[in-house]
Amino acid sequence: MKENTKNYLILGVLVIAVCAVIAVKSMQTHEAAAGLADDSVIGKGKPVLLELGSHSCIPCKKMMPILNELSTEQSEFTVSFVDVWQAEGKSEQYGIQSIPTQLFFDKDGKELFRHIGFYPKEDILAKWKEFGI
Repeated sequence: MKENTKNYLILGVLVIAVCAVIAVKSMQTHEAAAGLADDSVIGKGKPVLLELGSHSCIPCKKMMPILNELSTEQSEFTVSFVDVWQAEGKSEQYGIQSIPTQLFFDKDGKELFRHIGFYPKEDILAKWKEFGI
């Protein structure tokens, strides 16, 4: 009986360790996803799509794969992400009232457009096309 208890304990510890690794990897993927780091790229000579959201909000989580795809597929503009629940003051800086909010900036850092809520990839690309990008 002692041997079974020991095996279950080892199995339990193993399951917890695997879950922890998966959780950490998931967070790293969100944070490091193809340059989705911060707003320091605005006004640096290239148009920027900046999403202000959170890694914890459901619509924001649904946007993350779209942002990742855009950041790897598009060279005409930069894609970036700011977690407003972790980056103190960013909500106020950009006048964010609801997340996710996508901000479109021209190459000089002038805001061109903003959208609040989930924004499909096709609509994002269509908006950039309206701006000639």
